Amino acid sequence: MIFLVILLATDFVLRRTTYGRQVFAVGGGIEAARRAGISVDWIRISVFMISGTLGAVGGLFLASATGGADRSLGGGNQLMMCIAAAVIGGTSLFGGRGKVWSALLGILVIQSIVQGLNQMNLSSNAIQYMITGAVLLIAVIIDSVSRRTQKTAGRA
Repeated sequence: MIFLVILLATDFVLRRTTYGRQVFAVGGGIEAARRAGISVDWIRISVFMISGTLGAVGGLFLASATGGADRSLGGGNQLMMCIAAAVIGGTSLFGGRGKVWSALLGILVIQSIVQGLNQMNLSSNAIQYMITGAVLLIAVIIDSVSRRTQKTAGRA
């Protein structure tokens, strides 16, 4: 329930508020956002603060699910999976584009890959890294090509 509440609140803030539009503007181009009168430094600091807070909440949930915390908790491929889920969902690595619900779709794709590999008894980390990396590479290539196509068509 808490995850759904955070998801809905984040979606509302990004799509319906001035702050959300400013976040996307800063992600799309810092100089353009600065010239539009947006306090770029404040937006960047606040986004990092929100990110850190949500990371801490995620860490608390992970520690409570495993029954304790140690140094190796959340290590390994956790960060790559998070970035891959966002990029596969449609968030651009180049900034200024993305949706909360698309990131959720990316998480579902990543978990489908992991669960499928586990069911096929291919649960070694090396195989999961390779397949997730290949899917991530395809998503980045598609994003890059679509940006280039939009730029040449004058829609970027």
